[in-house]
Amino acid sequence: MSTLDHVRWLSKPSLKQPVIVTAFTGWNDAADAASNAVRNLIEGWRAQPLAEIDPEAFTDFATIRPHVRLKDGGVRSIVWPTVGMWHVAGAGGDIILVLGPEPSLRWRTFSEQLMGVADHFGASMMLTLGALLADVPHSRPVQIIGTSTDADLVERFSLQRSRYEGPTGIIGVLQEACESTALPSAALWAAVPAYASQVPSPKASLSLMRRSCEIIGTPAPVASVMNLIERYEEQVNTLVSDDEDLAAYVERLETMTDNGMSIDDEVDDGQLQFDFAVDSGDDEADAATLMDEVEQFLREQGDGK
Repeated sequence: MSTLDHVRWLSKPSLKQPVIVTAFTGWNDAADAASNAVRNLIEGWRAQPLAEIDPEAFTDFATIRPHVRLKDGGVRSIVWPTVGMWHVAGAGGDIILVLGPEPSLRWRTFSEQLMGVADHFGASMMLTLGALLADVPHSRPVQIIGTSTDADLVERFSLQRSRYEGPTGIIGVLQEACESTALPSAALWAAVPAYASQVPSPKASLSLMRRSCEIIGTPAPVASVMNLIERYEEQVNTLVSDDEDLAAYVERLETMTDNGMSIDDEVDDGQLQFDFAVDSGDDEADAATLMDEVEQFLREQGDGK
């Protein structure tokens, strides 16, 4: 079996050493920040369909269910959860954008599909995007940390050398696949406020877009995201101003951030850790309660209630 037997080509453009940018919904995509970042790049650049990976071999459809859609005339169709690829010619060179659900099964075989596409076009680098929950305030700039095992990329783009050990997702598997084939790769992670984890964070998406485009050498299409950020912050600010306990909690996060709190360089694929000691006792219970309140409020705002 060739490494591309699960890839269905939608076009066969001539690409020159493209950079591959990937994001997957699921475990590594807190507040949909990474997936929406790539989605906005696809839409903002008007990227063209390139290929898709057949989900049959890699997806547990009882966990990630297909959707029924009605076409004109009431004809029903099934939309399967599929990892797609798009291509675009950026100012810094050709780009392949990969977006879809994190595969449930056969991660090594799935990785072979992407690595086969990378090899087919002679890709120059793979950049994976992720977002993780952290004790950070929504009112401060989003913290982005970049990691790589490639010494040249670490030096060129001021990244940190990855030293993480522990559970991983498809991003970690792809990173290993890149390393084994000598394809330079890096990962960018956005810190998302844990108390707003259920609501898409356009602020984090924008930060991922800007940082990834800085590395690629292409301007980021940010216009469509800016209005979303303003509304997102207005929603949270309204809640904070109406709740003294919540305001105090957010103020504590702001104070820690302003005093130099930074993301620990041991970034894993499930959470971000910070170099300060978290208070114990009642403060933890209060924080959990406040997180529930904020998440419920933002869910209702998102539903238009």
